[in-house]
Amino acid sequence: MATLTIKNIPEPLVKRLKQQAAAHRRSLNFQVISYLEQMTHSIPIDADALLARARALRRTPKGMKLTDRILDELKVAGRS
Repeated sequence: MATLTIKNIPEPLVKRLKQQAAAHRRSLNFQVISYLEQMTHSIPIDADALLARARALRRTPKGMKLTDRILDELKVAGRS
């Protein structure tokens, strides 16, 4: 196994890491290794697909003009 030294870690970050390690009943070292493993196994985000999905969600149906009144009605309807 390799050894990695990280310098100049801000004290608030160290404090949060220690709290999270304690909450998971892990050592600080194992908590940091766990986070590194999670981050390096993440699925990369496809920015183009995400943008296309957002545009599709924002698409206004043809023949419908959104006004402040309609948006307010939709907000109220969504809360009930």
